[in-house]
Amino acid sequence: MMNSQELETAIRLGHRLVVLILQDDAYGMIRWKQAVNSYSDFGMTFGNPDFVAYAKAYGIEGRRIEGPNDLSPTLEAAFAAGGIHLISTPVDYSENMRVLVDELSSQKDI
Repeated sequence: MMNSQELETAIRLGHRLVVLILQDDAYGMIRWKQAVNSYSDFGMTFGNPDFVAYAKAYGIEGRRIEGPNDLSPTLEAAFAAGGIHLISTPVDYSENMRVLVDELSSQKDI
């Protein structure tokens, strides 16, 4: 979701939609790519709104993921319930190098 207009449109048109926000309080993926290429961190961090309150302001269901075990059941419940749901989950891009480079490159079948 790049703008809240998507939520307004989905609500107005009565669509079923589950929005998963990867909340890192930054342009995290860009920040990570800059760090990998030895660029300085400039203007990449900022504060985010309370996305659950934001969803409720639109009159839709908002949920916050508190831990990794909450993600699957929260997504399953949102898809099963229908309607429009916004789910905010924290992400940490510091593991990207290990997962995307070290672990995936060791997989022979990929």
